[in-house]
Amino acid sequence: MQTLARLLSLAASGTSVLAGLAVALMMVQVTLDVFMRHVFGQPLMGTLTIVSYYYMVIAAFVPLALAEQRNAHISVEFVTERFPEQVQHHLAGIMLLPAAAVAALLTWRTWEAAWRAVSIGASQTNGSSKIIVWPATFALPLGAGLMTLIILLRFAFYVTGRKPEEDNT
Repeated sequence: MQTLARLLSLAASGTSVLAGLAVALMMVQVTLDVFMRHVFGQPLMGTLTIVSYYYMVIAAFVPLALAEQRNAHISVEFVTERFPEQVQHHLAGIMLLPAAAVAALLTWRTWEAAWRAVSIGASQTNGSSKIIVWPATFALPLGAGLMTLIILLRFAFYVTGRKPEEDNT
């Protein structure tokens, strides 16, 4: 189980690097687009499409797993914070199952949507050029699927009472 935890941690870190790269490329492309528009009166073709369909999707969905690994998703505890520590621990552990079910459903549905996009060759027309956008649709099932695996691993640690060897924060 520790080996799986290390592999998933490595995968989550790798996908976060991919998301960071998408943000950096987005900044460069938008800056270059603004420069070209104001200096030469000619913007870069396809910037809006590439930013919207690639960079933003990758930056938003691929690092879902890292947020789950770090337990950094938003949570609101009105009532449970007043419960004894042991009860809080068990509630958090039990709630991993519905969380995993929702993440798995998200993975499945976005995987289907990604393959539909592939089958129709999803693209956007930008002026006289056509930009293929279907590859970016796989960012959603990638992020959600990895998040599902991390939630299930956290549940396995909860059920067995074991703890990961290292703190992944």
